[in-house]
Amino acid sequence: MIPYSIGLDLGGTNLRAAAVSHEGKMLDKVSGRTQYSEGREAIVHDMVEAIETLRSRLGVEHLEGIGIGVPGFIDLKKGIIRNCNNIASLENFPIREEIGRRLGTTVILENDANAAALGEKWIGAGRHVQDLVMLTLGTGVGGGIISGGRALRGGHGMAGELGHITVVPYGNPCGCGNQGCVEKHASATSVTAQARMLGLGDENITAKDVYELAKAGNPKAQAIFNGMGEALGILLAMLINAFDFPLYLIAGGMIAGWDAFAPAMIAEAKRRSFTFRTEDTVVSKAELGNEAGLYGAAYLPFCEK
Repeated sequence: MIPYSIGLDLGGTNLRAAAVSHEGKMLDKVSGRTQYSEGREAIVHDMVEAIETLRSRLGVEHLEGIGIGVPGFIDLKKGIIRNCNNIASLENFPIREEIGRRLGTTVILENDANAAALGEKWIGAGRHVQDLVMLTLGTGVGGGIISGGRALRGGHGMAGELGHITVVPYGNPCGCGNQGCVEKHASATSVTAQARMLGLGDENITAKDVYELAKAGNPKAQAIFNGMGEALGILLAMLINAFDFPLYLIAGGMIAGWDAFAPAMIAEAKRRSFTFRTEDTVVSKAELGNEAGLYGAAYLPFCEK
């Protein structure tokens, strides 16, 4: 049996775990829906059970480590999750130690956006570079920064919160306490909020609906996506000017509307960044979709050595 690691991705509604080889080949996978409303014990039980299932199938002797990607801020020293709005029962709970205790081994805990960026760096669109930034556009805006092949975590484990960088100084208020965060101007939530405000639909309208309207030539819908692109372009220019990395990836469900927002995004980034205008810096779509975080979690035991 070849050496392998186990990665677990704990999402807002789903739990998935996979055994992955050194070369990035998925050897086995389990998935399911965790009933988060049932509380902390049910969540931890399901996480441990998924890992144990894979470990029993592939054997303990070739397991090189276990990585777990979770939403929220990660306190790396304490192994706890902070600001975990989607799974409130895990707030400030020492999940790393508890899962390690139940499994009888050490686990590595990582923010889900960082894990996704690591997955893209390992076997996705970033496999040919050591340095990249990834933006994840969904209900909110997440981010991960990879430097020297590893996630850049910062002094408190909270680096890469790119969704809360200001792109409109006195823009829409954000739950983080700031105004004008890119999350409030370039996420699926912001797209639908603007659509309702402009009379394009009621509370049931989706970002896909707005995109279809933009494709059909609706000027209000097109303006929403142009504004989204401009906000992302401002953010990209700041990131390019700050890091001068070779690659900036855009991921998440909103890339389905790439043709509606990308032209404005690229134009704004070029306008604001000399480096982007003059060098071979690349901005492109990520490749792994919702598997990125799963692969990234599995990569943690390999890249942390």
